[in-house]
Amino acid sequence: MLVLSRYKDQSIYIGDDIIITVVDVRGDRIRLGIEAPNNVPIHREEIYEAIQREKQEGTPREPSENQGQVEPRRRFRDDVLEFSLQ
Repeated sequence: MLVLSRYKDQSIYIGDDIIITVVDVRGDRIRLGIEAPNNVPIHREEIYEAIQREKQEGTPREPSENQGQVEPRRRFRDDVLEFSLQ
């Protein structure tokens, strides 16, 4: 595992298409901004694990309200994830 130190507003690039920026640090919580192409899935660990469990169990997911609707495509999406340092 590569471990890097960054200050608020500093970024890390992964390849040419993914940028992770430290948006805020408050006590033991860090907010990360992530810029990535739409085709790159980004999930918090607990969400990722739930998705993997669903795949293994074959549990169908609830249909989305937007199912069947086409959303406009963007080249990049911006997500902010918050982590606790414990």
